[in-house]
Amino acid sequence: MDWKIIGISALLSVVLTIILSLIWVPLIFLGPLTGGFLASYLSRGYEYYDKMDKKDGAVVGSVSGLIGGLIIGSLFLLGIGDVNVIIKLISSQLGAISNKTLIIGYIILQLSIIISFVLGLIGGILGVSQKE
Repeated sequence: MDWKIIGISALLSVVLTIILSLIWVPLIFLGPLTGGFLASYLSRGYEYYDKMDKKDGAVVGSVSGLIGGLIIGSLFLLGIGDVNVIIKLISSQLGAISNKTLIIGYIILQLSIIISFVLGLIGGILGVSQKE
């Protein structure tokens, strides 16, 4: 795997997600999708063979999405980005739990990791398909 391309794609995914969340919240899904797409499209292949197939693109895209999801979730917990809609939705579902802040932070972190992972995987498959 080309870790430099994966890291750059993950950082691009984070920047796009933060910027798009400030514009309009549903656009945050485009960040991880673009990061996974670029990670697989720009990747040259593995050490032992040059050709990438859809499984390889899915792996590269999902790793990029996983790294990006960790960073995005951490930044959202620090207050960077517009996640007020998500916080209000989660807190209304939790009801009368006394310490909501820790639970909401954990849920936001897990959701960002899962969503970025899945969208990075889809973007990786699309990137390899476009490359062929």
